[in-house]
Amino acid sequence: MARRNLFQPPPPPDSTEDAATGDLKPRFPNTGAMSGVKSTLKDLSSNAVREIPVDLIEEDGPKDRLSFSDADVASLAASIKEHGQQVPIMVRPLADKPGRYKIVYGRRRLRALQSIGMSARALVRTLSDEQAILAQGQENSHRLDPSFIEKALFAAQLSDNGYDQPVILDALAIDKPMLSRMTKVARTIPEAVIQMIGSAHGVGRRRWEDLADMAKGSNADLIRVVSDLGLDKTPTSDDRFARVSDAISRIGKAVGATKPAAHMIVSSDGKTLAEVKDSPRALTVKMSKVDTPEFAQWMRDNAEVELKRLYEAWKSDQQSD
Repeated sequence: MARRNLFQPPPPPDSTEDAATGDLKPRFPNTGAMSGVKSTLKDLSSNAVREIPVDLIEEDGPKDRLSFSDADVASLAASIKEHGQQVPIMVRPLADKPGRYKIVYGRRRLRALQSIGMSARALVRTLSDEQAILAQGQENSHRLDPSFIEKALFAAQLSDNGYDQPVILDALAIDKPMLSRMTKVARTIPEAVIQMIGSAHGVGRRRWEDLADMAKGSNADLIRVVSDLGLDKTPTSDDRFARVSDAISRIGKAVGATKPAAHMIVSSDGKTLAEVKDSPRALTVKMSKVDTPEFAQWMRDNAEVELKRLYEAWKSDQQSD
């Protein structure tokens, strides 16, 4: 059975479809944030599209797309100028600014309309923040899917703006593990670097995660490194991603080549007690559970006491110096 398009106005009450469905249960429960979105979408049946001057519509809030290119906006503007605005945007009134609105979805269309000075055909809906995010997320499923990195940035923005995790999961139609992966990538790679790369629709989650891991391990100023690559001369965002990935990979290999070897601590009877590694971020002591399993267990049980003792001994030495 075909999945119903939630953004398509429902048929009139006396249509064949209504007669056939009879007393079927509603698709969504009449509670919670989804209830508000359901009611909002039902309002589409009235075809209540209004003409609103674009200077009355504000664009702030979480974005599910990276920046639009001038060429992309210009192409859409030319189409609207010739054929009119075929698909309305959605806005919601601002309670603290009577007569003004905030965009819910349709930012690219709004930008195109602003460029040619045309009023926007808009659906006006009174929505809470959560309902607006859910509506924005649902609308995504009826157009070109955002890329992984666009979804990751959107998820991080929603989290930073205080949205509850269930709302973020519903808006993006993802589960908790995927949300964790997305936020890790979005918080590891500087947003300025992501903006320079672009949406990269051909690059999936795994490659972005690999890039985040390389970026974390390189300990480099990624914004400076990527700025020096001259990405503005690389035509596609997929190619820009590849160039950035190669550059950070080379830095990571160079860092790895200059790292000092691990220091092995060996007991008087020739057993390996521990391996000590020094890095710019941490000093790591790895105990051997092969050569000295009982000692490793004892150290685990007494680590707090022994480390505090060593710290006090170090402080005493510092004071005596």
